[in-house]
This record gives sequence, C-alpha cells and structure tokens, in this order.
Amino acid sequence: MAITTPATTPIRTAKRVDRFTYAIRNIVAEAKKVEAAGKKVRYLNIGDPNQFGFVTPPHLIEAVAKAMRDGHNGYTASPGIPEAREAVAADFTSRGVETSPDRVLITSGTSEGIELALTGIVDEGEEVLVPAPTYPLYTAVLAKIGATPVYYRTDHTNAWQPDLDHIRKAITPKTRALVVIDPNNPTGAIYSDETRLALIAIAEAHGLVILADEVYGDLAYDGPVPPMALLAPDAAIISYSSLSKAYLAPGWRAGWMAVGRSPRLDPALAAIKKLADGRLCSPGPMQYAVTAALTGDRSHQDTFRRELRLRADLTTERLNKIPGMSCVAPKGAFYAMPKMTLPPGKTDKDYVLGLLKATGILVVYGSGFGTDAGDGFFRVVFLASPQELGEIFDEMAAYRLE
Repeated sequence: MAITTPATTPIRTAKRVDRFTYAIRNIVAEAKKVEAAGKKVRYLNIGDPNQFGFVTPPHLIEAVAKAMRDGHNGYTASPGIPEAREAVAADFTSRGVETSPDRVLITSGTSEGIELALTGIVDEGEEVLVPAPTYPLYTAVLAKIGATPVYYRTDHTNAWQPDLDHIRKAITPKTRALVVIDPNNPTGAIYSDETRLALIAIAEAHGLVILADEVYGDLAYDGPVPPMALLAPDAAIISYSSLSKAYLAPGWRAGWMAVGRSPRLDPALAAIKKLADGRLCSPGPMQYAVTAALTGDRSHQDTFRRELRLRADLTTERLNKIPGMSCVAPKGAFYAMPKMTLPPGKTDKDYVLGLLKATGILVVYGSGFGTDAGDGFFRVVFLASPQELGEIFDEMAAYRLE
C-alpha cells in the first residue's frame, strides 16, 4: 500500500539553524543577484590567496601527489598521521614551546579544531569571550552548540588592541574560554607582548582556556609572531594554525591544534580526541603536506609578506583619503577594517549592499563580525593586485550612500 503525505507540508528545520550566521559567505547571495543582473562582482569578502594568483608551493603539491600515488588514500588515525603530528610538535618546540606529538591533532583546517574544542569544553548556556570584531566562525559554532558569545571590545583608536578592563568586567561564573586571534582577522592587528601577557593573566586568574588562533602568525609583515604559549608554557592554552593562509592551500583543509602541556588541559584533550574519533579523520593525503610545509622550504613566505605589506600600505593610504572614511594600518594578514561615517539612520549593511549594487565591489559589513551596525565598519580583503586595488579604491571613493 502506498504511503501519501501532504505535498504542501515543509520539513521543519532545527531551531539552532536560525541562530547560525556566517556573514562572510552569507553575503555572497546578494553578490549573485548583482551578477545575474549583468554586473561584474569583485569579491573582496573571502581571504583565499589562490583566488588572487598566489600559488601553493610546489613541494607541498608534490607531497600530496606522492601520498596519493603511494596509496595513502584511506582513513588515517583520528588525531592524524604520526609524521604530521611530530612535525607540528617539532615546529612548536623550535619556536620555544616544548610540545609532545600526543597533544597535537591534525584537523580539517583550523575551523574544525575550533569547533572540536568549543564542543568539548563548553556546555549549553555557558559563555565564551570573543573579540569584537571577531572571526564569525566562533559565534556560528557557539550558536550551534547552544552557548553564548560575549563580545569584548578591541579599540580601533588604539591599533585594535583588546580592552583589558572590558574583558575583566565581562567575565561571569558561566565564562569558560577566551578567544584570542593574533594576528587578527578581521582587523590585521598584532598584539603587544604586554597585552598578550595581560590576557594570559586574566584567563589564568579565572580558570579560563585560551583559544589562541594563530593562523596568520607567519604573515606578520615584520616576520613571524611567536606563539602565545611561549609567554606562559604552563597556561591553559590551545593553539591553532593551518596550511590555508601562510602555505597558500586553503582548499586542502589541513590544519592542526596543539593542546598546552598543562595537566589541567588533560580532560579537554581527552574530550577533543573523543569527538575527533566520531568524525573519523581529516583529509588523508593533505596531511602529508603538513610535514613538507613545516620541515621544508618556506621562502615563499618572504615573498608573500612583502606583497602583503605593499597591498596593506596601499589600502591604508587610499582608504584614509576617502572623505568620511578612516582605516587603521594592518600589521599582518590580508584584511583591513575601515570605518565609514554613515548618514543618519543608515547601517553598515546599507553601505555594503549599496556599494555592491552600485559598483560590484563586495566587502563584508562589520556587524557580521560583531561590531555595532551603526558604527560603519566593514572588512576588505586586499589580496588583489595593486593595480586592481587602485581601481577598486577609485570606485569606492566615488560612491556615496544616500
């Protein structure tokens, strides 16, 4: 006997989806509408170096290809292949942070590591301190697990440094972790050692875990930024990085996390490994590139940093010349967070969507990163060539939100 159901009855979705937002990609839907109307879109919303002509180092490609040819195409151990975990541990140790391979996990990019850690240590209804502006993956994951992001202020009038007093006041009995993104996405800021030590002291005083997002650590224009754990090896710090940015392989989804040596983190490490077992493993062949990256030639990073500094200087100079706009000079990565004076009653999203429809230039509104919609912040990715950036900034200068 056939089973019939009313054709008009939609399948309901989980309530958690309503809480889940990720502005960097969500805004692409608006860009597609503009493209459908016949206008070319310049995508300055996603930090993908490969989309702007930066090429993955050949020795990393060969490492992955060799792994495939050698038959390494099946599942790996959940925490990752031993060679990659050993390479990550050795790299941290060479930077002054003694690390054991058994406290390293290879993940599907840093994003998965962040989700594993937050899921493993934060219960529903608990709180995590995240910077404002922040990388929106943190708030998206927290929404998914039913936890609460609590924004702490970073000050654009002080080179986007964290407001330490604001952090102290934001801590409650429900606070479980402190997110530190340094070098920072979306602002390009780099924190001073004094600030980093103060952040560690606050976290230690309140029994918080620091999630140290160090994906851009090798992309500071003046040279690599030391791991945060170097300042306090026995603090409760979980560090992250990946091949995506400094090694120009974002689509490979090859990242890692190193859980600090403090015995206080042993339960967290066990929980993270348990969760990692459930997702089987990160992409196998790409794990072989981790060893090649961390033990091989890194000269491409010198070239990449020079190119980024050139673009950062151009971006800062040009945006600061636009009437009503100001931009703090980035010190690392490939993002800037300008501030635009808005007409009364208008929001940052109004500015971004207006700019997109008028010029085809796609940036991301600051409120998608946790700033106030009326403050007029937006994030721009400056990986395009200097010539193209110059043309883009000409069009931005000519645009006015009415």
